[in-house]
Amino acid sequence: MILAVFLISIFTFLFLGIPVAFSILLTVLTMAEASGVASYEIVPSYLYSGVNNFALLAIPFFVFCGDLMTAGDLSKGIVEFCRVLLGHVRAGIGYAAILACMIFAALTGAAVVTISAIGGIMLPIMIKEGYDAADSTACVCAGSITGPIIPPSLPMVIFGVLSGASVTRMFIGGVIPGIITGLVCMLAWYFMNKKKNYALQPKATPQEIWTAFKKAFPALMMPVIMMGGILSGIFTPTEAGVVACVYAWVVSTFLYKKMNLKLLKKVAIGSAKSTAVIMLIVAACQALAMVITVARIPQAIAAAISALSSDPLVVMCLINVFVLIVGLFMDVTPALTILTPIFLPIVTNIGMDPIVFGVTMVYGLCIGLITPPVGNVLYIGIGISKITLLDLLKKIWPMVLLYVVMLFLMTLVPGLITFLPNLFAGG
Repeated sequence: MILAVFLISIFTFLFLGIPVAFSILLTVLTMAEASGVASYEIVPSYLYSGVNNFALLAIPFFVFCGDLMTAGDLSKGIVEFCRVLLGHVRAGIGYAAILACMIFAALTGAAVVTISAIGGIMLPIMIKEGYDAADSTACVCAGSITGPIIPPSLPMVIFGVLSGASVTRMFIGGVIPGIITGLVCMLAWYFMNKKKNYALQPKATPQEIWTAFKKAFPALMMPVIMMGGILSGIFTPTEAGVVACVYAWVVSTFLYKKMNLKLLKKVAIGSAKSTAVIMLIVAACQALAMVITVARIPQAIAAAISALSSDPLVVMCLINVFVLIVGLFMDVTPALTILTPIFLPIVTNIGMDPIVFGVTMVYGLCIGLITPPVGNVLYIGIGISKITLLDLLKKIWPMVLLYVVMLFLMTLVPGLITFLPNLFAGG
């Protein structure tokens, strides 16, 4: 009964167009009234405790860092470097776009920022060079969702806070899946274009490669500094966000000459607004997690899944399917904050490593960013390239299918996620 109340409430409020955070809060109040398992008076205390966590400080810093890099044109140097490296290959600008997305993902940790920054530069170039607009948009959109997978990753920070899992291990666990995802995207691009005779760019000379590398070097050093500092224990993921902000500001201001006080103020205000939205959702979901736990919803779902199968692998595959369905209708952050307290006890009981579960859930929800009806990355892509959603969907479905296969491969071979954390973070 309470599970039905939860599902009906959350989806009703969302479909009515009520903002996500307030939909969650209304769901909390509805469940409390329907079940009597919680009182209204304790909801504010859970809202406060939901954001009273040091690890959450990483969110505003990484958001601010991503906005600084976008405003400071760090993406342009990365794009030019990738074009110089791969422009001479058949359909090489597409490979360059995917590689640029992967590199920029290692700077921002957000798919929407990646498609906006890289797509805004690469898509006009690809279309001008004669590439099919729908093919090009599918390529960049699919490459952009490596943002929340390759560290740093805002969704992984949120999962770490909600689950108690190590954010450092989550970051490291996303490296191999993120790289493989980029390679899978390149593979799909190859088959999409192997029979198309796009014009080849002249092969760059060593001097041209060196010049492009020097221009991109400051941006390329950021993930090295962040992950190097985290892995060596010099600073935590939260402190890495601070270092990244300072570094992005210095590079944007003194090397690229794109940042001034007026622009810095504008970027800071925009980042504060974005952070406020995320933090309000996290706070609301802490209250929701309390009600879900007291109402024993995880146990009810676990019993339903156990009735189908007790095999841990089958259970994880069923959860993957559920995550993919939710990802169709909800953005990554609210879906993650709602699903984590429901499924975490289940996967813990079957012996699943929380890091594996966290990375696979983030991955599955990210696929929803390039599928309708909610896929934000799709809508930004068609806004840049001026094509129809139907044209884009006809081209992007092979990449979506390959990403779904990759999701279940990670479930079958969890070592893809755990190998690096075990290697670098002491098992």
